[in-house]
Amino acid sequence: MRQHLLVRRKKEPELTSKPAFSDPTKVTAEEGEVVLDGPDGVGLSMTPGAAEETSRRLKAGAEEARAQRPEGRTDSGPGLD
Repeated sequence: MRQHLLVRRKKEPELTSKPAFSDPTKVTAEEGEVVLDGPDGVGLSMTPGAAEETSRRLKAGAEEARAQRPEGRTDSGPGLD
């Protein structure tokens, strides 16, 4: 079983503010791990337990962020509200 974290993010000379990603991350199961392949070359693998807890935290964060948005503002991207 792999025991590493894979991050393929492009290096930038300095930190800059970028808009939030609007495309969902692709998720697959490989060799007993949950593999995420996100936008901008971001990728990582997690144990099933870590993935389950992360999913709960993502849902809670999404609900909190949606409540902070101005009324009528929706997400954009494929299959999103």
